[in-house]
Amino acid sequence: MATRRSVQSRLSAFDETDCLTTVVEATRGSRNKFKYDPKHDVFMLHGVLPAGSSFPFDFGFVPSTRGDDGDPLDVLILMDEPAFVGAVIPCRLIGAIEAEQTEADEVPERNDRLLAVASESHSYRDIQSIDDLPAQLVEEVEHFWVSYNEVKGKRFTPIGRANPVMARRLVTNGKTARRRKSRR
Repeated sequence: MATRRSVQSRLSAFDETDCLTTVVEATRGSRNKFKYDPKHDVFMLHGVLPAGSSFPFDFGFVPSTRGDDGDPLDVLILMDEPAFVGAVIPCRLIGAIEAEQTEADEVPERNDRLLAVASESHSYRDIQSIDDLPAQLVEEVEHFWVSYNEVKGKRFTPIGRANPVMARRLVTNGKTARRRKSRR
């Protein structure tokens, strides 16, 4: 009997054209956050943002990666229109918001947010680096993550911003961490 492999292990972090592979879990303008459940190979409702809050851009994960929190690496996807939960979006990696996240009195762990532009985007086609984004927009995105985590009883502390080269290194490290976990 063939074993069913999850989206997390079937898709590569980068496709054959070297675009970052992203999978949408929350759409821009929505309050709903879904989470991929590899055991059942479905997206399940994971939470709902408070009234008045919504995701500023599509948000998801990079398959075949693993962050310090044990989940696939997180990615915010800049594109013209919201996609749908489960959509696979080829992207250009433009940077990352480096951050530490703390739950209750636990030791802080890294939980960076990659930033990427959809390969087919018209509105963001000229954005090559996080430095090309308006500083106010990046600050608002950081504030969104601080608020998002605060509601969940967590602390999210931005500690830096990574350029595309440094962000790619985060993905490479995430791929290595995923492979190590798979071997155990």
